[in-house]
Amino acid sequence: MDRLEAMTILIAAVDSGSFSAASRKLGVSLPAVSRKLAELETHLGTRLLVRSTRKLKLTESGAAYLVACKRILESVSDAEAHASGAHVAPKGNLAVTAPIAFGRMHVVPVVNAFLRAYPAINVRLVLADQNISLNDDNIDVAVRIGTLPDSSMIATRIGHVRRVVCASPSYLAEHGTPKNLEDLAEMPCVTFAGALPGTAWVFPGRSTARPRSVQTKCRLHVNTAEAAIDAAVDSIGMTRVLSYQVEGLIKTGALRIVLKNHEPAPLPVSLLHAAQGLLPFKTRCFLDFAIPRLCNSLPVGKAGVQTGKAQGRKHELSTSAR
Repeated sequence: MDRLEAMTILIAAVDSGSFSAASRKLGVSLPAVSRKLAELETHLGTRLLVRSTRKLKLTESGAAYLVACKRILESVSDAEAHASGAHVAPKGNLAVTAPIAFGRMHVVPVVNAFLRAYPAINVRLVLADQNISLNDDNIDVAVRIGTLPDSSMIATRIGHVRRVVCASPSYLAEHGTPKNLEDLAEMPCVTFAGALPGTAWVFPGRSTARPRSVQTKCRLHVNTAEAAIDAAVDSIGMTRVLSYQVEGLIKTGALRIVLKNHEPAPLPVSLLHAAQGLLPFKTRCFLDFAIPRLCNSLPVGKAGVQTGKAQGRKHELSTSAR
C-alpha cells in the first residue's frame, strides 16, 4: 500500500465530502478510492470514516490522523522543493495564536497583509488570553508575552510591553495624582482577574530592596482587562494593565499613565514555534513576513531582536525565503 497516496485520497474525500467527489477530483476510479481507504484503515487497525447516505464523518481517530496527514504531505512537498532547488509558492494551512487585544491591534493587520501576499496559504488565527499548546492544538506560530519557560521551542524576540497604572484625567482631578505607592493604597482602583490576577499589585523594589505588594482599594473587580479599562475611562478608579491595551487611549488623552518610576521591567514579546525537523516553507515565509512588521510596531528595548530557545539560549534560526 502506498501510504502517501492513501493519505492524499483521505484528505480529498473529507474535503470534498464524498468518495465519488474525491474520485473525480483525483482522477481515480471510485472502487479504487474505497479500496485504498479500506486498506489504510486495516493498516492502522482503526476506523477513520463513518459513511452515511449524505456525507462522510470522521471518527475521533480519523480527525487526529487527518491533521497528521496534512502536515506530513506538506512536509514532503517542502522537502522535495528544497531538494530540487525549485522556486515554488508556499501553500497550505497555517495556525497562529496570540492574546486577544494584542492580536487585534498588532497581529490581525500582519496576517491580513500576509494573506494578500501569499494567496495559496490559509490562516487559522486563534485569539485567546490563555496560552494554547502548540503541539496539542496544532499551532504553527504563537505570540507570547512574558518570560518564557525553558523548552525545545524556538523563540524570536520582537519587542516588549510595559505594565502600567493609568487613570482618566477627571479621576486624577478629583482624587489627585499618586506620587508614591503609599498614595496608591488609599485611592479607588479597578482590578481584574487575568493577566494581573488579584487585588494586590506588586511593584519592584528600588535597587536591592524587596518587591512591594500594595493592597489596592478595590471599587470594582471585573474578569477582563477590557472591562477594567472601560471603567477607568469612566473614572471609576485607576487600573493596571499592559501598555498595548491602552495605547490608543493614552494617545487620545482618555487615560494617563501614573507611577512610571515604579514600573516593573518591560515584558518581552516573542514569536514561538516548534524546533523539531525541517521548518515548513509556509512557516518560514510567515516568520520572514511577520517579524520585521511586528518589530516596527512594538518597542524593541535594550535587548533588541533576539532568536533562541524559549528561555533565551542562543540557537540559530534560518527564516530566509527561497
